[in-house]
Amino acid sequence: AQIRYSIPEELTRGAFVGNIAKDLGTDVAKLAAANLQVLSDSDSQYFSVNVNTGVIMVSERIDREQLCGQNPRCFLHLKLAIENPVEFYRIEVEILDINDNPPEFPSDEVSLRIYELASLGARFPIQPAQDPDVGTNTLQTYHLSANDNFNLNVKARTDGGKFPELVLERALDRELRAFHHLVLTAEDGGSPPKSSKIRITIQVLDANDNHPVFDKPSYGARLVENSPLGTLVVKLNATDVDEGPNGDIRYSLSSHNSAALCQIFAIDEQTGEIRVQGNLDYEEATVYEIEVEAKDMGSPTMEEHCSVVVEVTDVNDNAPEVILTSFSSSLSEDAPPGTVVAVIHVRDRDSGEQGKVQCHVSPDLPFQLRKDYEHQYSLLTSTRLDREHVAYYNVTVSAWDLGSPPLSRHTILPITLADVNDNAPQFEQASYEVLVAENNPVGSVLVTVSAADPDSEQNSRLSYSILRAGGTDPGLDPTRYLSIHPTSGQVSAKLPFDYEQTTYLQFHVEVSDGGSPALRNRTLVHIFIVDQNDNAPQVHFPRVGEDSATQFRISPSTVPPALITKVVAIDADSGRNAWLSYHLVEATDPGLFSVALRSGEIRIMRVLQETDASAHELLVVVRDAGEPPLSTAITLVVLVEEKGPEALQGSEARATDGGGLPTITLYLIVSLVLISTVSLVGLAVLGVRCL
Repeated sequence: AQIRYSIPEELTRGAFVGNIAKDLGTDVAKLAAANLQVLSDSDSQYFSVNVNTGVIMVSERIDREQLCGQNPRCFLHLKLAIENPVEFYRIEVEILDINDNPPEFPSDEVSLRIYELASLGARFPIQPAQDPDVGTNTLQTYHLSANDNFNLNVKARTDGGKFPELVLERALDRELRAFHHLVLTAEDGGSPPKSSKIRITIQVLDANDNHPVFDKPSYGARLVENSPLGTLVVKLNATDVDEGPNGDIRYSLSSHNSAALCQIFAIDEQTGEIRVQGNLDYEEATVYEIEVEAKDMGSPTMEEHCSVVVEVTDVNDNAPEVILTSFSSSLSEDAPPGTVVAVIHVRDRDSGEQGKVQCHVSPDLPFQLRKDYEHQYSLLTSTRLDREHVAYYNVTVSAWDLGSPPLSRHTILPITLADVNDNAPQFEQASYEVLVAENNPVGSVLVTVSAADPDSEQNSRLSYSILRAGGTDPGLDPTRYLSIHPTSGQVSAKLPFDYEQTTYLQFHVEVSDGGSPALRNRTLVHIFIVDQNDNAPQVHFPRVGEDSATQFRISPSTVPPALITKVVAIDADSGRNAWLSYHLVEATDPGLFSVALRSGEIRIMRVLQETDASAHELLVVVRDAGEPPLSTAITLVVLVEEKGPEALQGSEARATDGGGLPTITLYLIVSLVLISTVSLVGLAVLGVRCL
């Protein structure tokens, strides 16, 4: 048989479950005699039977949720065994649920992160509360605290579970409210109902829905040109109410700016500081307008623009510039005063007084500046020029502005004077005197004439030539004897000179330059031929044939110092070379005759003796005084005869003596006069030259 009982859970120990004796219709005494035993299907012994009364009692705490969980019905099964006879009874105890458990959330607090641009109607599940009770005692509903943005939706499942959801009913704005705090209450259906709460913290995630905003629509700054690198221009400030990357601002120069401007200014992307990174030049730009953009780091990025106007203040930082509009670096030396050499344009890139320029050149130079009009000058010659005096000028044109302090620039104009053939060649000497030994070698250089021309290049290229000097012998052509090198001026001998034929030669050397027309000059050259001892004495009396001797006859009674004869010789040389001396070199009787050293007279020195030879041979040598001396020998034979006249010179002697001696003397006198005249003229010329 099977008996069923129903009891609520959580009954106290010893609580009454049922009377088995009564329900089985058996006497209590009989049950006790039948050795009643209670057997449980579970490991725990939740029930016990009082055999004396037949009452089934709770022996341990019964927790339905622990035994059966969420099953709608919960049963504990017992078996009763009795003996005599053996019988088994099955007892089923239904454990009824009581509302002993409130709904419980997994945690006391939950956090949600919701994008502020979430669309309306978006649902955000919340972990549901758990209630181990069943039936009406389990979780029945949820309640949401009052708020402006969310409603509660409870989603029921087929298994009876209920899941709460937050539904977005009104758009979120993180910038107005970044956090929302809600309370969700779970309530069961017990009586009285039990509930629990969970705090819901909603963080509104930022969306990049706000662009950066500058604190000014435009900025202004003033800088002095040439400000140092790194100079702060302005510090920009932009804000973005978004947060995180959406509110993280980066500054940059707009792409609308020119490349040149971006090389002058730089911006710190973090701080927004604009600083100078290039050269600020007032002359290139007086105002710079910088376009700046501020971007946040959201996705997509949002940006804002502003402009920065930078005014540049001028300083005197530019020296004047000198520009040659026209310039000729070569100028003819015969250019008249006032000739324009250069046209100069000056400018200063500064402004105001700092841009006004003045110019000048040194007054020590033969040049001057003429101001044509504002910013233009002409460089003129102020005096006559002479290339031979100064051939090259470095003209310094100085320009300075009126700034404080003034800046200046100096430009050097190199001017070369072009030569004009305005100078004739000039000899180093007005005349030249040369002593030339006769018998000079052909081609030997006798003298070198030298001239100089202060002109240059072609105008100074000289050429020499020989001309006949006025007043000279027309038959004495100097070009017959001499030649001159056309460029070196070396006068050379074409023939050897012979003093005996020519003792003096005079001619002009003309020099001409290579200019057009050519300019010329002359110098006088005197050549004195110096005698050399190149002629031996010539015996003119007595005349002697080759390899023969001249005979003279004297009487034995000739009285000494009677003149026997006279040897007459002439030397074609002059001076010492023509000074002759006579010497008796050999004689048959050396003491009988003598020869006068200078006159050549041969005289008898003693009275002839009978023992003396009848014929005496005399060897007379005529020697000049040159170096080395030259000589001529003559042999005379003196015959002693009774018939001969005393001191008779012989027929040859008489004939020669009668007509030859006066002619020879005349020649000697003429030669002496000529030599003396030439010597006096030479001394006079030397004296004039020395003066």
